[in-house]
Parts: sequence; C-alpha cells; structure tokens
Amino acid sequence: MEQRTFFEREMSQPLAARLRPQTIEEYVGQKHLLGEGKVLRRLIESDNISSMIFWGPPGVGKTTLARIIASRTKAAFIDFSAVTSGIKEIKTVMQQAESNRLYGERTIVFVDEIHRFNKAQQDAFLPFVEKGSIVLIGATTENPSFEINSALLSRCKVLVMQALSEADLLELLKRALSDERGFGRQKVKIADEALAMIAVFANGDARTALSTLEMVVLNGETDGDSVNVTEETVEQCISKKSLIYDKKGEEHYNIISALHKSMRNSDPDAAVYWLARMLEAGEDPLYVARRIIRFASEDIGLADPRALEIAVAAYQACHFIGMPECTVNLTEAVVYMSMVPKSNALYVAYESAKNDALSQLAEPVPLVIRNAPTKLMKELDYGKGYQYAHDTEEKLTSMQCLPDSLLGREYYKPTSQGTEAKFKERLEQIKEWKKQHK
Repeated sequence: MEQRTFFEREMSQPLAARLRPQTIEEYVGQKHLLGEGKVLRRLIESDNISSMIFWGPPGVGKTTLARIIASRTKAAFIDFSAVTSGIKEIKTVMQQAESNRLYGERTIVFVDEIHRFNKAQQDAFLPFVEKGSIVLIGATTENPSFEINSALLSRCKVLVMQALSEADLLELLKRALSDERGFGRQKVKIADEALAMIAVFANGDARTALSTLEMVVLNGETDGDSVNVTEETVEQCISKKSLIYDKKGEEHYNIISALHKSMRNSDPDAAVYWLARMLEAGEDPLYVARRIIRFASEDIGLADPRALEIAVAAYQACHFIGMPECTVNLTEAVVYMSMVPKSNALYVAYESAKNDALSQLAEPVPLVIRNAPTKLMKELDYGKGYQYAHDTEEKLTSMQCLPDSLLGREYYKPTSQGTEAKFKERLEQIKEWKKQHK
C-alpha cells in the first residue's frame, strides 16, 4: 500500500488555511488600521488591546487578525463560535478566563459571527468585559449598530474592515505561488493577466481568491514537475459567478443603497437592475417594499403625493401574492419612483426640526396652545387666548405655535417640483396673511 508523505498530509489542508498569516508583517490589507502609526497597530505594539468588534465582509482577515493579536500580546486565546455555542458554553469559557486572570494571564476571547448571539447570550459577556476578565474581540459581517446590544457595543471599539483591493489580492496570490506553504515547492506557470482575473472575481475576499487559485492550479496542465495554468482554465473555473449578496450582511446594505440612489437619480434601468439583484439572491420582497415606502416620502414627498400610495400598494401586493409574482409589482413601484419629480423637502424639514428638538428638549410649550383639563391649569393661563382656526373665514389665525426661542424658524421649505409647487404657493399665501395680521 502506498504511504502518504508528511508533505502530502500538509497539502491536504485548503490553501487559505495553509497560508493564514502568522504576523502583522505577513498580513495583507487593512492598512487604514495596521499601517505604520495607525490606531490598531499602535495598540498592538504597546500591548494595550481593549475589547473591540471587527466589522467587515467575509474573507478580509477578521479571524486571522484576532489570532495575530493574541500571539503578539502574549495572551491566552479562546476561539468561540456563535453558531455552535450557548450560554452554558459561554459560562464555561468565562470561568476559564477568570482562572487565567487570577494567575496574571490575560485572555482574548474571539467570537466569530457574534451577531448570531441573542441578547441573553451577549449579555453573558458583559460582567467579564467590565471587570477585565477578558478582552472580547467579536467578528461580524453585519452592522453592529443593529445586531450588537448597546450595552456590549458601548464597551467595545468598532473597527471597520474593508474588502481587499485588487492590488492586495494580487499580492496574496503571488505569495501563494512562491511560499512553500502554498505552491512554492511546485513550478506553477500562470500569467499576470490570469491572476488579475482571479483577483477581480474574488471581489475583495481573500478566501475566495486563494480557493480559486487552488482550483485553477489543480486543473492546470501538468508537464513533468511543472503546472501550466492558462487563461482558458481560469475562465472555466470562474465561469459561473454566484450573486454576491448576503441578505443579512454588508452587501445587503450596499445594494439597497444602490437601489435607493438609482431611484433618486431618476435612473429606472439601474433601479430595476439592483431590484433584480436583490430579489434573485433571495431578498425578502416585503423588505424591499418597505424601503420603497420610505423613499416615496423621503425623496419624492409632496412633489407627487401618489408615490406613497403606489409604494404602499406595492407592499400590499407583495404580501398578497408573494414571490415570484410580486416582482412585477415592485418593478412598477421602482420605475414610478424613478420617473416622478423629486423633492426631499419633507426629509430636510424633519431633520432640521429634530436637531432643534434634541438641542432644546426642555423648551416649554407656549401657554396659548396647552390643554387645560383642570381648574388649576386654567388658573395658570393654560390655553388662554387660544384661537380656533375653524371659527375664522380664512381658517387661519396669527397665533404663535413655536416656542419663543424658535420664533420665525422655517423647517418645511417646499420646492417647485411637481405638485409641491402648489404647496409652495399655498404656504407663501399663508405666510403673507399671517404677516399682515400680526
């Protein structure tokens, strides 16, 4: 029977696992965090690591970086998966970390896919993070603001990790060809153009890039002790590219943003394309419909009040008939939103009012527009001087409704787009009347 050599057993590991960087110097990408003088590099070099959340797309090195940090800072490292662990496992790990602390050893607990933990599971980490029993490093592909408990998030620094650039991926691929942990012991002939094709295909994901390289090398033409990889082989291996979309991940937010901005830019073709990208990748049509409802008021508003009606109707249609029939209902809504006049006056009005409301939360309501349900309130002049607009011929009064400090402030400033031009004209008439009847 033929025996397998040590080298063959080592090579049985996936290329991405064999090439996992062991030091910061080997690490590729995230220069905004790990470049000379950058924040994370300084924290690592000064051995001053605190709890943090790595937020970024798949394959950018979140787990690898956590391992490098643990090695560099001489701390115990506990790799924890949110997929397979519950509160019982968390408590066991925390007891181990507490024991380490008593012996003067720090413990880094790395939690992959931390967003998969529910509130109770996330809360189980809190006391240990607070008293310094552990340094928690969480990794997530989802926005921490939505998925991580605020109490835990407030005790962690969020570090945004970016998809690797094509240059980063090319560096990684060339290293894989020269490093003995990769294909350095083999003679692999592959053109730079073919490597560039793999880098583009990987779309910022190092794991995808290395897995694809491994596939093309295994399918290359063997000539003695060398392997020749042609562009044709590469094209065959990457011919079917799956839709890059995780309906619960970062790309989810990128593509819904693309849809929103395409409609805002009155580009129905782009809007329908991004709609199809989401729906064909398995997105919930009701989620898309809700975003269109928001768009109808945020970006169209009173320039075409029917936009909100159509958006709500599209939501109801999706609810009634579901996928795939509702695709045409959403397409109708998306095209309508793209084509009608646009106005963000309602959005701007609220945001401006919100800023004032937050900065002046204690601003008293003018007495004239307060209710007076009790005798004491009436004696304190609640509602004194109130003018009922319906009692007047014009249905208007000159009564002051804003607090004194905000008198004269204008939030809603209608545009001249579409139907909103009529609202603008009406508002100007109202302001002129009030000016004359002060």
